[in-house]
Amino acid sequence: MPIALMLAGVAILRSDSSTSAQAGPAWGNMAGVCWEQRQSETCARAVEISSKTSTTGVVATNAGQSMGKVRHAVQPPAVREQSHQDLGWYPDRSGLPRPVKSVSDWKRRRQAILSAMQRVMGAVPGPEKRCRVRCEVIEEVDCGDYVRRDIRYAAEPGDWVPAYLLIPKTTLDGRARCYGVLCLHQTHPAGRRVVVGLGQSPDDEYGVELVKRGYVCLAPAYPLLADYHPPLGELGYQSGVMKAVWNNMRGLDLLESMPLVVRGRFGAIGHSLGGHTSLFTAAFDPRIKVVVSSCGFDSFIDYMGGDIQGWTGIRYMPRLAEYPRGEPPFDFHEVLGSLAPRWCLVSAPVGDTNFRWASVARIGREVTRVYGLHGCAERFCVLHPNCGHRFPPEIRETAYQWLDKALR
Repeated sequence: MPIALMLAGVAILRSDSSTSAQAGPAWGNMAGVCWEQRQSETCARAVEISSKTSTTGVVATNAGQSMGKVRHAVQPPAVREQSHQDLGWYPDRSGLPRPVKSVSDWKRRRQAILSAMQRVMGAVPGPEKRCRVRCEVIEEVDCGDYVRRDIRYAAEPGDWVPAYLLIPKTTLDGRARCYGVLCLHQTHPAGRRVVVGLGQSPDDEYGVELVKRGYVCLAPAYPLLADYHPPLGELGYQSGVMKAVWNNMRGLDLLESMPLVVRGRFGAIGHSLGGHTSLFTAAFDPRIKVVVSSCGFDSFIDYMGGDIQGWTGIRYMPRLAEYPRGEPPFDFHEVLGSLAPRWCLVSAPVGDTNFRWASVARIGREVTRVYGLHGCAERFCVLHPNCGHRFPPEIRETAYQWLDKALR
């Protein structure tokens, strides 16, 4: 007899041919939803499962771990041709939509996605802004297992980005190299300080927790928040988002310049503002091999009932306001799809009132189609913890295991 799953459990999107008929138009490997229960508190029902839920862990490691037949309680809406919420088409040379049947087809769609993102965010800066890597240490603090450096680094001529750099002491002698992780902060008065344990916000201290696991962590400031207010217009930017993306890319350049950091394989993790900024950065920088996004997004057409005014400030993407309501030039389905086949973990809590979990679930089902097409559905996962707009300890631990698996 079907049992009602408690949302204290964790949702995992994966490839499952037995549920493909329920996930949308047929192409590639379709998305199913399986769940693994971690707690027993009663909460709202999300799906019904006709077999006993697994208690063997948080993350399904392969598509062969069947969880029984799944009936979706929330069906994805019908989408029109060339919808940004439908990842099953790509534009041919004449701009007409064609069905995605191969990875090569998807690459054409991905190029169109990145172009659309830049129409809103502004173009990714060119070599004229890629100045020599420079870094100044303002303060260094011994934190026991690691050192915390308050630094600033040159992102481009005329602009220095404040950041924290956390380094495990075990790597300081140069005998071992570590993987680097961008740790991006949420919208908070303390800005980058929350990530490194200086903002009285324990759920945001993923920088501290990751450096203790042996990662070198860079926590740059986001533009127009806390202690960082660059003149975006004078620097030639159309949005705070693109400035943040460029700063993060230059932060990876900084990490690559350090002999103790492994080159070319990085992680990015963030909550809320940091959650979507990590996705945007990874879309434009292939050196990021794994992304963790907590409470970072829902579909633009679902955000606040379709009122995307919150996305249109100078700190974010002002050009979004130029488009008709409900017709954004890109959506998060496409942003996440552009990351395939790289690893991506998403946490969308049931109680988040900023970004709707059901919207993220629909996005996840669509994105899993792209990962299935690449033959790596196990590299994409969506969790729905039973909490509000938070990055709780048990989800952070899952995130760190995800980073370990992808990078080490």
